[in-house]
Amino acid sequence: MMRLAMIGTGKIVGEALKALKSVDAITVEAIYGRSLEKAQRLATEHSIGLVFDDYDELLSSDGIDFVYIGLINSVHYEFTRRALQAGKNVIVEKPFATSAAEVEEIATLARSKGLYVFEAVTPLHSRNFVKIRELLPTLGRLRAVQANYSQYSSRYDRYLAGEVLPAFDPTKFGGALLDINIYNLNVIIGLFGEPRAVEYAANIGFNGVDTSGVVLMRYDGFMATALGAKDSESPGFIMLQGERGWLRVNGAPNEFKSFDVSVGGSIEHYELNRPEHRMVDEFEEFAAMYAARDFEQMSRWLDVSIAVMRTAERAKKSLEAD
Repeated sequence: MMRLAMIGTGKIVGEALKALKSVDAITVEAIYGRSLEKAQRLATEHSIGLVFDDYDELLSSDGIDFVYIGLINSVHYEFTRRALQAGKNVIVEKPFATSAAEVEEIATLARSKGLYVFEAVTPLHSRNFVKIRELLPTLGRLRAVQANYSQYSSRYDRYLAGEVLPAFDPTKFGGALLDINIYNLNVIIGLFGEPRAVEYAANIGFNGVDTSGVVLMRYDGFMATALGAKDSESPGFIMLQGERGWLRVNGAPNEFKSFDVSVGGSIEHYELNRPEHRMVDEFEEFAAMYAARDFEQMSRWLDVSIAVMRTAERAKKSLEAD
């Protein structure tokens, strides 16, 4: 059994708590928030026994194995590092950290201590993603990959009015690349590894933040484009085009709800994920790896996290050099 503490009181923590109701292998024992009132409200709503507004005090609790970090991007590294140093395992929301060096440091620390650290990137741990990896060879030689995750941000109107919240604050590592396009990068790199060349073109807001942008990734034999937008909306999808067929993920890449495959003219439709909540599959996989003491698989996922952050850094550097 994984005994979990929730770190944060924002929207993503609320979503995670909904998903965790369907995961028998995880119990939520505690919650931390800077606002004790908000933390207590969530604790009451979800029957959580322990409430903290002191992170170090929570980390000293013997009744907790894991922390789930659902805070703003800029503090993921610090809260993950402190948890590992205190001997706690970690599930951290995407993006893992703000630089590849930080992810590599966390990976080294976790491996040296024999602790588990997982990045919560929903599509990578979905049943649909597992099946897509299995079906990839049927498409033949891959020639093109397109990914689009465009969602008009609930905070964009306030941004246009001059109010800069963390999601649009470059000093807090907000922006389209790390906040939304990171899903596209994770799926593409999770399937094909780190690209050999990376370029990024973006629409830049008044404070220097990328409100939308396209990452071009070059692989041997094919190219992949990843569009992420917080300033406009369109249907999300991921399309893989091979010489013998195609595969299309339907809907927003963070949900991975279904996909279609066409080889030889016929089309097969797949919906394999657990229906309760898009985050259920990832929590179940994390719990299973922990129960089986599958440190090698955890370490392989860490390598994907490192490759994704290296690619994001290369994208940002190409934008700055443009």
